[in-house]
Amino acid sequence: MKSALLAAVATSALLLAAPAFAQGVKIGILNDQSGVYADYGGKWSVEAAKMAIEDFGGEVLGQKVELVTADHQNKPDLATSIARRWYDVENVDMITELTTSSVALAIHELSKEKKKIDIVVGAATSRLTGDACQPYGFHWAYDTRALGVGTGGALTKAGGDTWFFLTADYAFGYALEKDTSEIVTANGGKVVGSVRVPLNSSDFSSFLLQAQSSKAKIVGLANAGLDTTNSIKQASEFGIVASGQKLAGLLMTLAEVHGLGLQAAQGLVLTEGYYWDVNDKSRNLGDRFLKRTGRMPNMIQAGTYSATLSYLKAVKAAGTKDPDAVAKKLKELPVDDDFAQGGKVLENGRMIHDMYLFEVKKPSESKKPWDYYKLLATVPGDKAFFAAKDSGCPLTK
Repeated sequence: MKSALLAAVATSALLLAAPAFAQGVKIGILNDQSGVYADYGGKWSVEAAKMAIEDFGGEVLGQKVELVTADHQNKPDLATSIARRWYDVENVDMITELTTSSVALAIHELSKEKKKIDIVVGAATSRLTGDACQPYGFHWAYDTRALGVGTGGALTKAGGDTWFFLTADYAFGYALEKDTSEIVTANGGKVVGSVRVPLNSSDFSSFLLQAQSSKAKIVGLANAGLDTTNSIKQASEFGIVASGQKLAGLLMTLAEVHGLGLQAAQGLVLTEGYYWDVNDKSRNLGDRFLKRTGRMPNMIQAGTYSATLSYLKAVKAAGTKDPDAVAKKLKELPVDDDFAQGGKVLENGRMIHDMYLFEVKKPSESKKPWDYYKLLATVPGDKAFFAAKDSGCPLTK
């Protein structure tokens, strides 16, 4: 009895002393899976992460890679509660996707406190690698600065020199309006007004009437997901485009264009960090994702694939999942995969890569399913994103 008891105590002590690494590597996808951004990232981002883990071989440093997911419902308090449990109880090593800027900023701060890696893909605010940057935080795929440079700069240079914004009333919308406004004014344009719109609105009529009465040449939609598609549909009912104003979808992806259909979306100018038909690598990812899910990925889903794969490569290169060592490797390793080629991670955690300016095709121009975009311009990464020294990140000072 005494010997058995001593053996049990010794075993328990060994288990308690065992490093967390013995439990494998655990990655969490935390995003909106049921609300306004469910198509924008949602369960499709989960599938993209699964693809990356499978492509990597399902394990790293001899340990199995596990994926956990949760729906944060676009609520920062709920997201923080889930992430805290993941970090403290379930030994999650890295959280990614993180749609919704208010959520991403909250998790960014928690990850700093817990010394855990987060790689934001779905959220847009450039603050994540600006004044809110932290040593364990990274930002993939795109941000409000890159969207502003792409869509805002192009339309202003083309003569759209007066702007009115319909802005989502939270951190993402404010950042997108601010960054786009700076690009518009830098190119000789003028912002004549804006209105803030609650998240998940069903009625945009009063906001669209304000945009219409402003006489601005460009109505900038500083929103995303279903909010964007609903505002475009209702703008059509008000005859905004028919009367001579142009809509700019400042954050639109292939998912929203697919939801609208080419008849409604034709002529829209938008910026994405990925499109399945840009090159052989993007087509490889797109074709495999299509076979798996029945749809092509947008830049959020493709970006989640890249973020997950890059994290696993960094763990392998570091020889450990220690956050400091992995963060160092993430900033050293090039990003060269089916999402981005020639990408690199700056000191502030921003992954820079080429962005693409597209125009949505007319129905008559589309030759096959998901053939939605005409490429207007490629914006080099060092032009699209802030340089680390100009980002406002304290880590670069």
